[in-house]
Amino acid sequence: MQNLTPPFVIRPIGDAETTIEPALIARAFGAGPYGHLPVSEERRALQRDVAGRAASGAVLVAVADGGDESGDGAQLLGTASVLRAGTPYSRVAVGEEAEVRLVAVDPAAQGAGMGEALMRASIETALGWGADALLLDTGERNLRAQALYARLGFDRQPDRDEHFGDVLAFAYRFALQDRADIRVRLMRPDEVEAVTELVESAYASDFELNDAYRADIVAVAERARDHQVWVATDAATGALLGTASTPVAGAAISPLARDGELDFRFLGVAADARRRGVGEVLVAHVIRLARIRGLERVVLNTGPDMLAAQRLYDRLGFQRMHEREFTFERPDGTSFLMIAYGRDLEASAA
Repeated sequence: MQNLTPPFVIRPIGDAETTIEPALIARAFGAGPYGHLPVSEERRALQRDVAGRAASGAVLVAVADGGDESGDGAQLLGTASVLRAGTPYSRVAVGEEAEVRLVAVDPAAQGAGMGEALMRASIETALGWGADALLLDTGERNLRAQALYARLGFDRQPDRDEHFGDVLAFAYRFALQDRADIRVRLMRPDEVEAVTELVESAYASDFELNDAYRADIVAVAERARDHQVWVATDAATGALLGTASTPVAGAAISPLARDGELDFRFLGVAADARRRGVGEVLVAHVIRLARIRGLERVVLNTGPDMLAAQRLYDRLGFQRMHEREFTFERPDGTSFLMIAYGRDLEASAA
């Protein structure tokens, strides 16, 4: 669930909202630049079939802050459907792409940033699936939507434009992967044991672990419950290559992060995947996630003996934040300097 600036929250649709979401879509599109056109039966079926859209991916809603996740007691303000390619209601996405459709904000609630928040949440949803990109289309007259997509970093795809009836729909694409041979996605429940072994081995190969730090490293299931555990996989074989952990939106995974920052921990690469650039792909993924969330900086801590990691951060534009560094005291009385790095981000989500 993504927490946004009050007074609204974005989350998956609740049971009580499935009966009213289609009417919200109808109101929103009726007030738009194509509201004068008759609604096709295909469009009516798409709007009515909330369960079908959810089964094809995810239906997200923006609701007034309050009420539980079943939808009871919440005021529905906006919605967006994120669909996997090849599912019944996807029309422009292909292969490993995902698609967002029916992005709608109640006309009475427009101007509060909900459309942008729904789009950012939709991008992150597709990112979690490991999609190659998020696709969408919008009518040529929908200038406000086009400006939003450009601001968020979507690229126009003129070769994928299509006519739907009398409407010319412009296609847009947001790339989510850096390399064709490596795919980054959220860890699946059946991968906990394998990811635990991978990250423990990655850290143990570089330096000696004390019991407390080892316990922190191997708490993969707990991190996945409270935060996000990402994995890099071989696109051809599905083999696990590396992992990194980030907080859920609105939270932090370490004491280092401040408002407007995304921190990450437990970057690890499998021994047989080293020298493939997996660590760089995972750090680039974290940077992309921060931009998707509209944050200003990515930050992290590292130890003085993790020299390869430090070289990676230097190469990717991170800088030391000496003012946030501190001396960490081990239980045995020894100590070391906890190094802090940060990288400022551009405003665009691209």
